[in-house]
Amino acid sequence: MDGPVVACVPNFSEGVDEACVRAIVCAMRVEGVRLLDWSMDSDHNRSVITVAGPPEAIVEAAVRGVGQAAQSIDLTKQTGVHPRIGAADVIPFVPVSGISLDRCAVLARQAGAEIWRRFNIPVYFYEAAAARPDRANLEDVRRGQFEDLREAVKKEPKRRPDIGGPGLHPTAGACAVGARKFLVAYNLYFDSTDVSVVRAIAKELRASSGGMKGVKALGVLAHGRAQLTMNITDLQATPVSSVYAQVCRLAARHKAEPVQAEVIGLLPCVAYEQESEWMRLLDGFDPATKVLERRLEAPQDWPEP
Repeated sequence: MDGPVVACVPNFSEGVDEACVRAIVCAMRVEGVRLLDWSMDSDHNRSVITVAGPPEAIVEAAVRGVGQAAQSIDLTKQTGVHPRIGAADVIPFVPVSGISLDRCAVLARQAGAEIWRRFNIPVYFYEAAAARPDRANLEDVRRGQFEDLREAVKKEPKRRPDIGGPGLHPTAGACAVGARKFLVAYNLYFDSTDVSVVRAIAKELRASSGGMKGVKALGVLAHGRAQLTMNITDLQATPVSSVYAQVCRLAARHKAEPVQAEVIGLLPCVAYEQESEWMRLLDGFDPATKVLERRLEAPQDWPEP
């Protein structure tokens, strides 16, 4: 692609109804924007869409996706194991080429303003786009999820949105809109239903508990098995192979071991460790469709409405 390229990787709070998610994907079809990936997870009740293209077109695609999600997802009826505050839960802008993270933060601010103007959905800014230092970490923004946040904003001014509000949208909640570097969303499954084991591993692993730099981790029950679900946000400091090795060491204390892995969304080329132990656990990984730089050259076809 010529000129600056930005990726957007929005996460939506629907992972069961394919027609609903397909409609969101279709709404994001804007001239110049390439569809790289979209996936659904029924247990997390969440979908992840990856698009890339010129800055202005990507902002428009993201905003349209939020609008479609607000029409079709009602958070008062939605449940799943993944934390969320919005129908369109997080909207991160990610620099790919020819553009800086600071510029992506500006795009995030522009998108947030449009989301409020068009749909009356309030917005919190996070990571590089954060308007306040206590909102740099997404988990702080999302504390208590939709149910607690909609009550907190009525009583605590410090919990109110950066744009819009002060109350949340009654059914679509709020959006967390940010700018960040590429992360790897990486899940490990264990041959067990004992969630206490993966929760103990997650606590030792995640950066907020003094674990590995740039690692966020939760232990949940997904698809009938204990799952360690992670976001690895600093691939230079903490490669996925290092995280996997540490998980194995921690799991050994509990006489457990991971048996299967998955990557949600795409891997940047820097994270593609072809002969690594962690990649051997991936089921059906195809670098032609799962490595970002390769997918940019051969994007998916947009689905039919």
